[in-house]
Amino acid sequence: MKARLRYAVPLLLVLFLLAMSAVTSTNAAGPKRYVCPPCGALCDTMTFTAPGVCPKCGMTLVDASSVAATPADASKREKVAILVFDGVEILDFTGPYEMFGAAGCDVYAVAAAKTPVTTSMGLTVVPKYSFADAPQPDVLVIPGGGVYAASRDEATLGYIKAVHAHASYTMSVCNGAFILANTGLLDGLAATTTYHNLQKLASQFPKIRVVQDQRYVDNGTIITTAGLSAGTDGALHVIARIFGTGYAQEVALGEEYDWKPTGGFVRAALADHQLPTIQLDDLGKWDLVRTEGDADHWEYVATGRPNLAVPALMSRIEGELVKGGWKKAGAADPSPTSRTSDWRFTGSDGKPWRGTLKLDGTNHGCTAELSIARAG
Repeated sequence: MKARLRYAVPLLLVLFLLAMSAVTSTNAAGPKRYVCPPCGALCDTMTFTAPGVCPKCGMTLVDASSVAATPADASKREKVAILVFDGVEILDFTGPYEMFGAAGCDVYAVAAAKTPVTTSMGLTVVPKYSFADAPQPDVLVIPGGGVYAASRDEATLGYIKAVHAHASYTMSVCNGAFILANTGLLDGLAATTTYHNLQKLASQFPKIRVVQDQRYVDNGTIITTAGLSAGTDGALHVIARIFGTGYAQEVALGEEYDWKPTGGFVRAALADHQLPTIQLDDLGKWDLVRTEGDADHWEYVATGRPNLAVPALMSRIEGELVKGGWKKAGAADPSPTSRTSDWRFTGSDGKPWRGTLKLDGTNHGCTAELSIARAG
């Protein structure tokens, strides 16, 4: 018994000393630190002393010493260059920027020079790189906005062509398609743009097959999208091409964006583009009450104080409908304060449509209603 105690006491002493050493070592290292999983946001540099969620981005904090807290090697991340220029449309470039950033890509703005750029609505943006020092991206995004100068700038067009030669994907957003078209890279391909520029794109660039019924058009290495928010869908499509559809869906969910990979809203498909342009402002002061519909019908209602009596106003508007190729199919019994006429016309889709024009009121207050629907 004494022999056992003789060996047990030193053993207990060694274990005690080792435990004290561990405690001392832990105290020397200080309390645990917690951080956001790196995603490229400013809160990546913040540290916290307790677990939980980041108050800035809402992500679950991780132990600063864990693998999850280690930033990915930037040299191995997909690089996404987003072109910016004076007059660039904010949503055209920030929508894709957000999605590619959320996907963990290395996203940066590039311009002719690293001087402040003023967007279409006055936001000031400072590009990270100039054409001269920008790294070669895997993806190039060309947004729209005030594209007149950029689409004719030789340095900009030269940069796009040089980058596209080595990039995996080049994507235009909205009327950024006109910048891309001026490089010649869209010749012989299908492309789309913002809905009110579709005919303009077709007339200016007859070698391009302009698509009106898709939110984005994929030609392999070149993708074009419709207007504004469609750039977000285009970015998610490219993310799906790179990382897989499931990952793109996860990114969309994280951004609380209702992404529909196989379809979704197409602005150019709506029936309102079948309506002729009628300048009511030349006929008095008007306020829009309602403009709504879908691909098969549309209703436009305005109220105002016209500078003409109802019969004369009706005659003026009907004249504009005739100029638009409409043919009168009948009219209700006229009165000094109410007029109705029915119409037939062939839409831009080559199919028959019908329309109805109604005016009610006087020159002290009048309601104008123009409705159209497919004829069958």
